[in-house]
Amino acid sequence: MDITKDINAVVTGGASGLGAAVARNLASGGASVTIFDMNAEAGEAKAADIGGTFQQVDVSDPESVAAGFANHAGSNLRIVVNCAGIGPAAKTVSYGAPHDAALFAKVIGVNLIGSFNCASQGAAIMAAQDPIGSDGERGVIISTASVAAFEGQVGQVAYAASKGGIVAMTLPMARDLADKGIRVATIAPGLFKTPLLGSLPQDVQDSLGAQAPFPSRLGDPGEFAALARHVVENPMLNGEVIRLDGAIRMTPR
Repeated sequence: MDITKDINAVVTGGASGLGAAVARNLASGGASVTIFDMNAEAGEAKAADIGGTFQQVDVSDPESVAAGFANHAGSNLRIVVNCAGIGPAAKTVSYGAPHDAALFAKVIGVNLIGSFNCASQGAAIMAAQDPIGSDGERGVIISTASVAAFEGQVGQVAYAASKGGIVAMTLPMARDLADKGIRVATIAPGLFKTPLLGSLPQDVQDSLGAQAPFPSRLGDPGEFAALARHVVENPMLNGEVIRLDGAIRMTPR
């Protein structure tokens, strides 16, 4: 799909990190970008910076998502990129106590159900629009998993489960939406220099980055955004989960 000024995109978690990089990249290509995020101050600032708009949306709440799409400026929604996510660490059993069930549910709610809410509601909007291009495409949905979906580490049981769900959701969703001309793909990043990792001391960042065979460094959010844009622009990318990780395979710790 060609990105033009007539193309509208929604990026969840677009106020910072990977989502902010995606929002900037799509806007630089000419798309009209709306950021969905809970952080109103950061979201409004990022939207102003890229010439987009902001909606305060809790992706885990389908009514909040519906309101965000309803208030989304303009029509011609063609791109939804799910980057909103959380990743608190907790073991299945720690100091004799079981994993907090509410925390587990919250991680699933934001990461997995949140991605589903935005994907399904965005797809319904796309499906009602006229097809574009020679393939009759109506839209593209990209979600963010993690290498933790395949090699979850100690303390990542909730996070890995949520990201594994996103991986498993990708192909059936692509099949569901194929007759509507809507593509679905997922990116599974390794260790990237998000605000969390970027706040660590440089020697710790270097140590983490060294775990990747090549390049032996933390990924740059711009590299994630470049892949997301390529997915949008390459019509044969559909139903696929793409690892973006420098060939890293996570160890238990």
